[in-house]
Amino acid sequence: MVLAKSCLLLLLTLVLPGVLFAQETVCIQCHGGQPGRLGEPVTLWQQSIHAANGISCHSCHGGDPTDFANAMSPARGFIGVPKEEAIPDFCGRCHVGVKEDYLQSAHGKALGLGGPQCVTCHGNHAVRMATPDLINPQDCTRCHDYGRADEIKSAVVETDRMIADLEHSLEALHRVGIATKEMRGELFSLRNDFHRLFHSVDVDKVRSQTADFQQKLGNIRNHGAAIEDELARRKLWGGGAVALLVLGGILALLLHKAYLDEEQR
Repeated sequence: MVLAKSCLLLLLTLVLPGVLFAQETVCIQCHGGQPGRLGEPVTLWQQSIHAANGISCHSCHGGDPTDFANAMSPARGFIGVPKEEAIPDFCGRCHVGVKEDYLQSAHGKALGLGGPQCVTCHGNHAVRMATPDLINPQDCTRCHDYGRADEIKSAVVETDRMIADLEHSLEALHRVGIATKEMRGELFSLRNDFHRLFHSVDVDKVRSQTADFQQKLGNIRNHGAAIEDELARRKLWGGGAVALLVLGGILALLLHKAYLDEEQR
């Protein structure tokens, strides 16, 4: 037993640091210690949604993250920094659906002609999470009037609020032992599809399809509400049953006491 514990401790000592510092690639080790523009990407990346989700330099730029000599070798898959026109394809390797909607949008059709692409809104190394805050007068009015963008944002804010409320409700059900995997999977899919929708930057399309998304979210909400009602009924019946048992116990004690009193007479 002692030997087994010692072996397990040794294994954890050897393996755990590699797991904990899996993101500490040679890219970060090299660029992280450099001043100016060579070190700046690391500082920016550390604040990004990519870093928070374990997406490191090589995930986007390729290369060998374990070998200083070959980290930037094309033979090891290094593809470097994309040109502006190639950025949608660069990001679209992971964000396939968003890329498709973007390329069909007014933004995508203006690619290479001064139109915005992924990093215009999301940043490059300090990649920001996709939230309604990305749609704002300061950024959008760099190219056009904010009115139509504000309509899209309103639809996004309202629907995202519904999604957040549903996430909290499903989490509460999960905590009390209710199987919510299917509903959470459906909610995750709806959220992704909805966020794809507003990359089309088509106000009429967003306006017409938002109601459909909200109806589907409503179906999930109704399903969850039905489960909550059933739990409340069970709790009520359970409380009633406990009350009856307690009352029965009290009556039994009173009868027993009455019997003893009669015996003593």
